Amino acid sequence: MTQVPMYDELSQDYDRFVDWDARLRFELPFIETQLRAIGTRRVLDAACGTGMHAIALARQGYETLGADPSAPMIERARANAKAARASARFEVAGFGQLAQYTDTHADALLCLGNSLPHALTDADLHAALADFVACLRPGGLILIQNRNFDAVMARHERWMEPQSHKEDEAEWLFLRFYDFEADGTLGFNIWTLKRSHEIAWEQHVSSTRLRPWQRAQLFTALETSGAERIAAFGDLLGGPFDAERSPNLVLAARKKAGL
Repeated sequence: MTQVPMYDELSQDYDRFVDWDARLRFELPFIETQLRAIGTRRVLDAACGTGMHAIALARQGYETLGADPSAPMIERARANAKAARASARFEVAGFGQLAQYTDTHADALLCLGNSLPHALTDADLHAALADFVACLRPGGLILIQNRNFDAVMARHERWMEPQSHKEDEAEWLFLRFYDFEADGTLGFNIWTLKRSHEIAWEQHVSSTRLRPWQRAQLFTALETSGAERIAAFGDLLGGPFDAERSPNLVLAARKKAGL
């Protein structure tokens, strides 16, 4: 199981870091198109964070299970589901542990938000993908959204777009950047700054490691793990993937029959 302590620390601020209304408006139409194409009823959201995709899909009538290795993230997800009056279920589970929570095979598995790069080695990646496949019925959908690391690594793109949030008299800034390590991994850092009417800027940096999996590596790993009909997109609008320009690498694949 992949443990990512950074997200335990970030759980209280994660829903401030992400503009969920805008993100879900942007992403859900393509996701639901993919789900409807295979007649999906049951969805497993792996590395679900605070559960907002699972909750949104539950409100659209899907039977949803969200899983994440961070207990504080799952606690937040359950609170979000209660506030939204959504029936999504949430469990603490990381890559390699998901299949034990799927009593009946899911129709689709989502792994969004650049989560799969937390699998740091070839063995970790293959174990995660094998677990994904084990969770699905034959023909089931795997939908993965990563950063386009083909472009990141080619240009050494260190900084990402800042995010900000205001709430009453408080203000947050979130700055994300990479350190390029000698072993080929990335140090992923989130620099959080917060101030309020009476308190000057407070600062905190959380860090973890990522493996910048690229398109060719993921295609091979998916095929080896029992997936087929793999398609690549450049974003969650379904645009074509361009290794030099696309912001994301989105992969849609199906579980092979007979597995």
